[in-house]
Amino acid sequence: MSDTTPLLDVSGLTKHFPIKGGFPIRRTVGAVQAVDGLDFQVAEGESLGLVGESGCGKSTTGRLITRLLEPTAGRISYRGQDITHANRKQLAPIRSEIQMIFQDPYASLNPRHTVGKIISGPMEINGINPPGGHEKRVRELLEIVGLNPEHYNRFPHEFSGGQRQRIGVARIVRHFSHRVAVMYLGKIVEIGDREDLYDNPRHPYTRALLSAVPEATVDEEPRERIRLTGDVPSPINPPSGCRFRTRCWKATEKCATEAPPLVQVEGNKPGHLTACHYPETEPTIPAPRLSKDPEAAA
Repeated sequence: MSDTTPLLDVSGLTKHFPIKGGFPIRRTVGAVQAVDGLDFQVAEGESLGLVGESGCGKSTTGRLITRLLEPTAGRISYRGQDITHANRKQLAPIRSEIQMIFQDPYASLNPRHTVGKIISGPMEINGINPPGGHEKRVRELLEIVGLNPEHYNRFPHEFSGGQRQRIGVARIVRHFSHRVAVMYLGKIVEIGDREDLYDNPRHPYTRALLSAVPEATVDEEPRERIRLTGDVPSPINPPSGCRFRTRCWKATEKCATEAPPLVQVEGNKPGHLTACHYPETEPTIPAPRLSKDPEAAA
């Protein structure tokens, strides 16, 4: 892979879940538009975080990239290889490199297996034999993610939710986001460098999300709190034009008739893209930084 080839290249990624109805013949009467045309890249050594409200498509995106779900449309390329519709045999050589940490840390851990067995399992399946053996490496991984290596023989129910999530992290490697993509109703509405996006959010939805982040310290100047009205629309019948317009305080008729493209907005740093006809112009009051403390992150 050349220096210019992204590690992961996602283009037009779409997943629509069919809705069946009718009697006596069941036919497709609609679709849940869970993910609807995502475009992004991830460079080698970089991490990209997906944020958004529940139901925006984050988990579905993860399942599509890890090929736990079959895409409806679009393309997924990993290390220059098209894996969009790769079968199990074709995915076998790279399966250990593309994995997912599930949101529910308890449901993703086998309650009948010890932590040592859970973390060493992928090594055994993929024929990985680290120096010193599996147990030594597992204990090292436990320590890396902030757990006691002596927890090797404990079972999942003996850990807190945060600790269980770190056990899931210990099955790959812990990263913090270099860039952040904000999703709303199956689409990316803003993407950019983490610091630039937090300090200068251009999409109204991003600004609203950041305004709800708890204050890090009492010494900081209070930030505005934007309270969104209404509920997230149904992905079965999303709004025309800009999908956020039904909850946006800046929406006009143009927002109802034209879907804004994800583009570079004047004043943004290179690579900071926004999908909004009327992007925000004022920087936010300083927002709290993401903690690098394992306890806080969990």
